[in-house]
Amino acid sequence: MTQTTSTQVQVTETLDCSGLLCPLPVYKAGVVLNRLASGEVLELIATDPGSLEDVPAMARQRGDTVLSVIDEGTAHRFLIRKGTA
Repeated sequence: MTQTTSTQVQVTETLDCSGLLCPLPVYKAGVVLNRLASGEVLELIATDPGSLEDVPAMARQRGDTVLSVIDEGTAHRFLIRKGTA
């Protein structure tokens, strides 16, 4: 994964799931991605350690692309571009 910052990518919406445990960050991200248009970008902030595996798996299953995962110590910031599916 590249260390892309949100200033290099046009973020459409930010979802802060800090403090939520699996499956809530993945579920809530899916809800937001469902309403975004193809090509738009969701910035997801999650503190659940399982999100490092769960979010990329969700994106692959949906046909979305994880542009970057930024480790911020206690939180992880994901940039996810909605696919065309």
